[in-house]
Amino acid sequence: MPGCLAGLAPPPPAALHLLLRGRSRMAFSAAAPSRAFQLRLNPLTGDSEWLVVDEEGEEGAAPPQTQRQLLAATSYLDMLNDAARNRAYRRAIDAAVSDPSARVLDIGAGTGLLSMMSARALGAVGGEGRGSVSACESYLPMGKLTRRVLRANGMENKVKLFHKRSDELEVGVELDSRADVLVSEILDSELLGEGLIPTLQQAHDSLLVKNPKTVPYRATTYGQLVESPFLWKMHDLHSNEANAADGVWLTPDGMENIVSVKLQQHAMKCDPLEDEIRLLSEPFKVFEFDFSERPESQRENKITIKTTGDGCVHAIISWWVLQLDSAGSIFYSTAPKWVRQSSIKDLPQCADDTKDWCDHWKHCVWFTQGMGTPVMKDQTLSLRASHNLTSISYQLLNPNDEACNGSLKADNLTLLPERIALYGDIYWRSALITAIKNVLSDRSPQTCFVADDSIFLALLVSSLSPSSKVIAMFPGLRDTGATYLQAVAKANNFSMDQIQVIGKRAASISTDDLEHKKINLLVGEPFYCGSEGMLPWQNLRFWNARTLFHSMLSEDALIMPCKGVLKLCAMSLPDLWRSRRSLKDVEGFDHLVVNETLGACGDLPGEQQGPCLPYYVWQCGYTKKLSKVYSLMDFNFSEPIHSCFGKTKETRVSFILGPLMHTKIHNVKAPLWWLQSSLPMLARATALRFGSTGCSTRRTPS
Repeated sequence: MPGCLAGLAPPPPAALHLLLRGRSRMAFSAAAPSRAFQLRLNPLTGDSEWLVVDEEGEEGAAPPQTQRQLLAATSYLDMLNDAARNRAYRRAIDAAVSDPSARVLDIGAGTGLLSMMSARALGAVGGEGRGSVSACESYLPMGKLTRRVLRANGMENKVKLFHKRSDELEVGVELDSRADVLVSEILDSELLGEGLIPTLQQAHDSLLVKNPKTVPYRATTYGQLVESPFLWKMHDLHSNEANAADGVWLTPDGMENIVSVKLQQHAMKCDPLEDEIRLLSEPFKVFEFDFSERPESQRENKITIKTTGDGCVHAIISWWVLQLDSAGSIFYSTAPKWVRQSSIKDLPQCADDTKDWCDHWKHCVWFTQGMGTPVMKDQTLSLRASHNLTSISYQLLNPNDEACNGSLKADNLTLLPERIALYGDIYWRSALITAIKNVLSDRSPQTCFVADDSIFLALLVSSLSPSSKVIAMFPGLRDTGATYLQAVAKANNFSMDQIQVIGKRAASISTDDLEHKKINLLVGEPFYCGSEGMLPWQNLRFWNARTLFHSMLSEDALIMPCKGVLKLCAMSLPDLWRSRRSLKDVEGFDHLVVNETLGACGDLPGEQQGPCLPYYVWQCGYTKKLSKVYSLMDFNFSEPIHSCFGKTKETRVSFILGPLMHTKIHNVKAPLWWLQSSLPMLARATALRFGSTGCSTRRTPS
C-alpha cells in the first residue's frame, strides 16, 4: 500500500473551509471568466487565504500543488473507486438514454464519468449528431480535470462542458433546448447537504422538460432507534462530568444542556460500532424524494414507531436508498451492515456488491439530548421528522405529543460530538487538572493566557487561581464564549472580574490587549473551531501563537503544553486503501490522468507518493498494526517555532515548519502519524502531550 499516509483526525476536512467533495466557496472574476479564487484555511494561523485558480495552462498539464492538495482531500477518488455505485449508474443511464434525440444534462459533472456514460449510451441507440450531452461543473480545478478526462477518452466533442453552476445555465444560451434526461450525483451522507433540493427545483423550473427521465429516479431515507454507550458519551457531557467528579463543571446542575452536541445529523461509519449498538426498533421510512418531480422546500412527517426492546434511545441512525431506474430494478444503499444482512421485506434488496466498504458516503447519527429517552419493549413512540432545503432533523415525542428534546438558550455552546466526548473523558480531564495544579503549586501567575478556544482550561485556571488575571483568546467562540463563561462562573467558584475574553486571533493581539502586562502562564489544549481536519504537524497552531507572543512573555513564563512528540506506526488499512487506490478503467473509461491530481495510492510512477490525509482510524474499516511505534520528532514549545528534523531506524523524514509542509518519506508502507496523546481513540488523537509541570522559558533576542 505505498503512498497512502493517514493521520488521526476526523474527515470531512473542515480545514478546507466549506470544501465539500470539490464544491467549495469560489469567487469568479467578472473581468476574466477563466479565473476564480479558491478560499483556503491556513492551518497555522487560522486565517483564510484566497488562491487564484486560472483556466489557462499547458495542454494536459496537472494543476499546481496547492490545487492538488485541495482536490486530494475531496471524495472524488473514493466515489470513482466505488464499483457498485459506478455499475448502478451505468445500468440506469443505459436504460434512461433510449431515445436517439435525447438531450441529457449532467449536473455536477466531477470527472465527467456520468456524462461519458450518457454519450456512450446515446451513441449506442444511434443518437450521435441527433441528441446531445451537456455537463456543468462549477468548481474550476475540477472542471479543468474533467476536460483532461474527456480528451483522454475521445469525448471532448461529445460532451459540452460548462464551468458554471446549473442555475447559471440558460436555455437558448448554453443549452439549445430543455433537457429530457437528467443525470446527477449531488448527494452527501445525509442526502440533502449538497443542495439537492434547490438544484432540482431550479432544474425543473428552467432546464428540464415536463416529466423528464432522471438518474437517480428516487431516493428514500430510513432511520432506526438505537442504544449505544459509545454514542452516549458523544452527547451527554453532564453525566460524564458527574462520573469524573473532579470539581470542574462545564455543564453545572440546572444547566445540563448549556454545552451540547450540534443539533444536526453527524456523518460517521456505524458498522465499526456494531458491538456497541443495541437496536431498539426496526428500520422505518422517513422521507421519499422523487427526482422526476419538483421537490418541496420543506416537509414534516410524523412517524409511529414500535420499540423492539427495553432500553434508552441515545440516537437515531439513518441512511438512504437510491432507486436509480424508473422500473425499480437498480438500487444502491448506504444502509449499515446489520440492515443489509437482515430479511426485512419492506426494504429494497440491493446488489451484493454494494456491501463493499466505501468512504465517501457514511451513515448519519442524530443524538437525543441528555441521558436519552427510556423505552420499554412494544412501546409506541412518535417521531416528528422534518426537512428543509439542506438537512433533515428529528424530534422524539412523548405520549402527550410533547417534544423530548429541549430547546437551546442563547448562552448555550454547540460542539462536535468528538469534542463533547473529549471534554467528558475522565483521563483527559485528569491529565489537564494535574498539569495545571502542578504549575500553580510553585507560583500564582499574575497573567494567564488561554491561547485557543478551550473553555475547559479557561474555567480550570480561573477556579484554581483566584488571584490570577485570566485572558481567553477564544478566536472561534468570541462573544459566545464570553456569555457562556458568565453563565457558569458561579458554579465554578470564580468571578468574571478576573477573566477577560479578547475574541481575536493570535496575529491580531497586541500589548494593549494585555494592558501592557507580561504573560506568566501560556496554556492551550490546543483546540480551535474549524481545525478538526488537520494533519498532526498542522496542529501546531499553539506553537505558532507562542512564537507570536514571544515578546509578551515574562522572563520565567511557563508554557503548557511544553512539548509535542510526533510518532508514527506502519498500518495495514486495506479498506481505506482500496477507496484511495489509483484508477485505470472505470466502467470502460480511462481515468489514469486523475491519479496524481486526486492523490491516488498504489501503482504510482517513479518516486511519486500519495498525499497525507487526516482520518480517524476507527472509521477506516479493517486495521492492523504492522510495526512498533516510533518517536520521530519533538517540538519544543519553550522555544519559538523553527525548522525541525527527525530520524528513525526505518524512516527518514525532513520537515520545514511553516504555512506549507514539505516531506520526504522512504521505506515505510502506509505510515500512521500522530502527536502523542494518552487519550482514547474516540478522542482527538492528534492532541499534544501535556507536561506534568509545564516548562519554563526565558526570552532570547529574536
